[in-house]
Amino acid sequence: MRAKKTIRDVDLRGRRALVRVDFNVPMEDGAVGDDRRIREALPTIRYLLEHGVTAVLCSHLGRPGGKPDPALSLAPVAARLGALLGRPVPLLPDCVGPEVEAAVAALAPGSVVLLENLRFHPEEEANDPAFARRLARLADLYVNDAFGTAHRAHASTAGVAAYLPAVAGFLMEKELAYLGRALDAPARPFVAILGGKKVSDKIAVIRNLLTRADALLVGGGMAYTFLRARGYEIGGSILDPEHLPMAGEFLATAAARGVAFELPHDVVVTTDPAGGADAQVVPADAIPAHMRGVDIGPRTAAAFAAVIARAGTVLWNGPMGVFEVPAFAAGTRAVAEAMAASSAVTVVGGGDTAAAVEEFGLADRMTHISTGGGASLEFLEGRELPGVAVLQDV
Repeated sequence: MRAKKTIRDVDLRGRRALVRVDFNVPMEDGAVGDDRRIREALPTIRYLLEHGVTAVLCSHLGRPGGKPDPALSLAPVAARLGALLGRPVPLLPDCVGPEVEAAVAALAPGSVVLLENLRFHPEEEANDPAFARRLARLADLYVNDAFGTAHRAHASTAGVAAYLPAVAGFLMEKELAYLGRALDAPARPFVAILGGKKVSDKIAVIRNLLTRADALLVGGGMAYTFLRARGYEIGGSILDPEHLPMAGEFLATAAARGVAFELPHDVVVTTDPAGGADAQVVPADAIPAHMRGVDIGPRTAAAFAAVIARAGTVLWNGPMGVFEVPAFAAGTRAVAEAMAASSAVTVVGGGDTAAAVEEFGLADRMTHISTGGGASLEFLEGRELPGVAVLQDV
């Protein structure tokens, strides 16, 4: 992937920047529930303000369906951002239009404002050129710091770059650097850990990683399709029957290329994945017909941890089980703890995986935690992201 220009590479004096941030954060009782994405944008925002740039921030929140929804206003986000910056961050009543243009034009250098939810307009997700032009009228520079939405070709992530010079913010730069280095120039051994529910969700990721990784450790619901492909009975565990032949092909490809493809040796099984019934640990080839796997077992966790301990780079996407249920979180926790204890470059991608690491209190011991769920997944597939492609090359 070509290197992209950042805000360090352009003359910022007297500039007004439209800054696409990803403030699509969890809300709880009308307030921001998790501000990690806001905090991750602070270095870019502060740098711009320190250089006298007028920063016009824009983001979406939730899925309002192209019409205003007071429950999805960015007002709580503006309040939280203001608290983190130590200065008020006004929220403008809309993201386009004469009133917004007048308010932005009146801003002094070094000011910051937040536009109202972009998705209150259907033209945003449609990548409507006229809407993109209206956004572009607010600034003379476009800064994309929203890696989490870079896989979407929307007006604010791709369309505006047709009308403004476009560069990356620091968070975008960091995401591309860590994820890109993991794929293209990893310290070896390069270990990829994959979890989640279905093989179908990770087909392209597995195919790409089989050309790059030294070892793949597979857990979560998707592991049972691979176990079935090896001829094991998996009881009532999640099965992706349509992709069973492909799972077998992946196992054969890994063997042919000398890539270690590690599947669970033992699993935690239960009759109730919600945690309302007793669970037990059984060998991966002896899952009772009336039970289903919900986590990797302790022998598997120890084996995975041993591989992680020898790694130079570890890339993790997808939990090892139903970690939301405390009784079935041990496998995911064991992987997180092994990564935290490792001297390797550790990169965590994917919303659920990032949430698990945060929940376990281990986030600050990872080298990098991606803010992009779908975006990081598509990046790991080797796909070009629309929001990255439009940025100026170095």
